[in-house]
Amino acid sequence: MFLTRECDYGVRTIRALACGEKKTVKTICEMEEIPDQYAYKILKKLEHAKLVQGIRGRDGGYQLVKPLNQITLLDIVSAIDDGLLLNACLKEGHVCTRNPEDKPCSVHIELERVQDVLVAEIKSTTMQKLIEG
Repeated sequence: MFLTRECDYGVRTIRALACGEKKTVKTICEMEEIPDQYAYKILKKLEHAKLVQGIRGRDGGYQLVKPLNQITLLDIVSAIDDGLLLNACLKEGHVCTRNPEDKPCSVHIELERVQDVLVAEIKSTTMQKLIEG
């Protein structure tokens, strides 16, 4: 299981804006080596999740809406991707013939446990903690 490239770019975008100043898309892309074709799509998703704010006009750009200690990795992953799943069988509503209610699959149970640990960890990791080390 990997975080998508878009999630990586989302984290880098937040890092580029960490100083609290408004930055242009071009500046963000140059600072974090994000291809232009991804930047607008990612910024739109981050804006929709209310993590960044876009400012239009000649002096426009993007800036953070929340302080870094209130933005978690889970916030970014949730904004960019549909979710973080170790296996498709963990997706809500997924029906697996190997995991009936009367005899749960031991693999599913263990993956679910690991998934819960992973989600708890990325939920507790703020961007401030990540950037400052």
